[in-house]
Amino acid sequence: MSQPSPLDTGSIRAPDDDPSAKWPHYTLTTAQGRWEEDILGVGFSYTTLPMGHDDEGELCATLVRYLPPESAPENFQPGKTSWLSRLIERFLPPTAARSTTHTPPSNAQQPTVSEHPGFVLAVHGWSDYFYNTEMAAHWAARGFAFYALDLRRYGRSLRAHHLNPGFTLSLDEYDADLDAALAMIRSLEGHDAPGVCVAHSTGGLIASLWVNRNPEAFDALILNSPWLEMQGSYLVRYAAQGVVEPIARRRPRAKLHLPELDNYWRSLSRLAHGHWDLHPLWRPQIAFPVTAGWITAVMAGHREVARGLDIRIPILVLTSKTTHLGTSFDEAMLHSDSVLEVNVVRERSLKLGREVTNAVINGSMHDVFSSLPQPRAAAYAAMDRWSSGYVRGLLARDNARAKGHAQR
Repeated sequence: MSQPSPLDTGSIRAPDDDPSAKWPHYTLTTAQGRWEEDILGVGFSYTTLPMGHDDEGELCATLVRYLPPESAPENFQPGKTSWLSRLIERFLPPTAARSTTHTPPSNAQQPTVSEHPGFVLAVHGWSDYFYNTEMAAHWAARGFAFYALDLRRYGRSLRAHHLNPGFTLSLDEYDADLDAALAMIRSLEGHDAPGVCVAHSTGGLIASLWVNRNPEAFDALILNSPWLEMQGSYLVRYAAQGVVEPIARRRPRAKLHLPELDNYWRSLSRLAHGHWDLHPLWRPQIAFPVTAGWITAVMAGHREVARGLDIRIPILVLTSKTTHLGTSFDEAMLHSDSVLEVNVVRERSLKLGREVTNAVINGSMHDVFSSLPQPRAAAYAAMDRWSSGYVRGLLARDNARAKGHAQR
């Protein structure tokens, strides 16, 4: 009897017009420094960042970038209208929508001298990958170079030999992924280019810990519903540690028997109640199985946050106004965080650093930038207001510094 795939696509079958039916299960590993056309279509490409091997085989991270056609090299060729074009036409003004009618050749390279005022690096959460084309267009419309990172054993970095997607024994393992991504970006955008990290959920925890250890990496940190503490409180974490850590020491890849819920997926996917075309293996209907080693690594990160970090760059934390947890889907989950307790997140966020701003987005879901159109627009507006002070101020400071160096 065959074993089920570790990447179960779930019970809902995609309709014929769903683009994910044509997406490959796994992306190909690129040659070093080569950019290949991405599944997101017009303007998107990816390159793999080698991370060596483990006992299962090859490891890599994957960097995705967005090049709007108006800033692309002249050798860009017209492409066919894709699902991405239709999506952007729905949510962006016509002038922005028309900018998605070209696609780069697979080996197109970024200009050697960047004219961007800065760059953005997006980091996904648990059982997730980068799919938010609207976020890329939002930052590009403001002049920023946009990149996103699929961490090892996630999304575009998954390989068929990965039997435990998302597995890690320590969140520090992702330091190498972030280091490599930042090195690649700075080689394209300039070593002094100001940078903003936008990180979601577990990615928000990973990014916060990394930025705390690497204070010069970014100039601002934007956290989208970061997972900074166990649901409930630290008391829940203490109780869970006593049960899980002994298992993790003996069998770190042991899968925990937890309820298999698809509530959050239903709030996201166009196949259910959401607005997004999701890869069936990279953002499956039922999330990746939780292993003892992985949850122990996450709880270690929570302990570190609880002790207090010393992040010295400005931090924006975006969360829904309310939490609605449950064992079956209901409409309230389209307007609340159905994954984390937002009050706990906001309380813990004050332990991150010296300058933390909390923005509460009424009616948003766990991923505020994947919510229904109205709260999603409110989340972008809140980020723009915050960025107009902090990020623009940082850019002005760095530009003045650069002019001062040039005049010497």
